[in-house]
Amino acid sequence: MTAVVHAPGAPCWFELATDDQPTIEAFYPALFGWTLERTPMPDGSLYTIFQLDGRDVAGTYSLVPGPGGAGADGIGAPHWGVYFRTDDCDKTASRAVALGGRMIASPFELMEHVRMAVCADPEGVVFSLAQQRAHPGADALGVDNAVCWAELATRDIDRAERYYQQLFGWRLRGHPVAPHGYRVFADGQRMLGGLLQMRPEWRDLAPHWSIYLQVSDVEACVQRALELGGRLESAPFEANSDVRIARLADPRGAAFYVIQFFGDPPA
Repeated sequence: MTAVVHAPGAPCWFELATDDQPTIEAFYPALFGWTLERTPMPDGSLYTIFQLDGRDVAGTYSLVPGPGGAGADGIGAPHWGVYFRTDDCDKTASRAVALGGRMIASPFELMEHVRMAVCADPEGVVFSLAQQRAHPGADALGVDNAVCWAELATRDIDRAERYYQQLFGWRLRGHPVAPHGYRVFADGQRMLGGLLQMRPEWRDLAPHWSIYLQVSDVEACVQRALELGGRLESAPFEANSDVRIARLADPRGAAFYVIQFFGDPPA
């Protein structure tokens, strides 16, 4: 497995905010074969990095109640979040606001690891920025049992495309086998994720970023997740002839997708 290099604007880290860290730290390793590396934080809590064969996959931390019971990023419920790489966190955070978003957590240094900020786009979808210091970001990406894709579900795909393209300089294009109107964003090396227009049948579900984890067998992964206390949000389905997808939630309700490729993964 070669080292992953994250270009500016690429999803570079994936982080689970949870209200029950011990339960979560049992669920994901049992489901994906991850190991744990725990780091003490200045507030006395533990930040846990999930690893696959010694490579960093994602992290998790315990939600700290803020005003009105919400967590530090303004979302109270357990959820997966996405960080995007930037060479200048302060500049990108200011631009995120100037383009019509808002600041949730102004840029700050997280120990020696990263300079980060938490923002929301014009629809209120939360995302984070990472100017990497000692920690380079996800080191396992696009392999079985690791994240392979980040996806924005939006009520206004044209506005979302304009916003993120101006913010990160993404190259966006259609996908040859994805639903009509699906937009793919990429850097100079590979496809990184997509933008999906939400449909009326999604009802009152809020726009959101999601992660996809690559697996070798979707049905087996779903069955194992249910045995471990997870929940099936969307039954396995074939998005096209090349992929099979299911949406799951962990025992505390944080949702994520699992995806099985029958051909070559996105490149």
